[in-house]
Amino acid sequence: MNQIAFSGKQSVMKQQELADGEIFERSVAEPDLFTVIFDRHYRSVYGYLSRRVGRAIADDLAAETFIRAFERRSSYYPTAERALPWLLGIAVNLLAHHHRSEGRQFKAFAAAGNREATWSDGETTEELGAVSSERLVAGLEQLDDYDREALLLYAWGELKYTEIASVLGIPVGTVRSRLNRARRKLRQALESDDENVVQLRRAEGTNG
Repeated sequence: MNQIAFSGKQSVMKQQELADGEIFERSVAEPDLFTVIFDRHYRSVYGYLSRRVGRAIADDLAAETFIRAFERRSSYYPTAERALPWLLGIAVNLLAHHHRSEGRQFKAFAAAGNREATWSDGETTEELGAVSSERLVAGLEQLDDYDREALLLYAWGELKYTEIASVLGIPVGTVRSRLNRARRKLRQALESDDENVVQLRRAEGTNG
């Protein structure tokens, strides 16, 4: 009995060590393997969606994201480094039908009072200090839809430039342009109040 249990643990450990692409490839014939993808990425997908449309709707959208991913698993490119960008691409398409919900979520976020929101727009390459939630929402609402989408995938989705390009189906250069424009507009909006000046900190190096 102990040997069976040990063998089972070894099997689970080996599955956890597999790359996302290999899991997708094998899950076509072994559907149960897809649970590894769910376990790895559900929290990130749900976290991104909950910030966009709130927890209640995020529950449904996250579930739908993984249902669609499972149905389309045979179309996943096994050479892709990780599955999160592909999953968020599905989530972004689902979000297109929930713009009103996102607007309500922004307003609810702002209505939370004077609490501060720490905004980090990516992998520590640029960080905004603590700002009031009202100011942050007002700044985000001033961005064009395309620019805001790129910025939120970077800040809340924690994707690299190349991954954002893959999600949105645009060149990396366009991602850089949209992020630069979004940062500039957001910074201007947040710095427009003399009592709430935001400091930006750039780390050395570039994001790929």
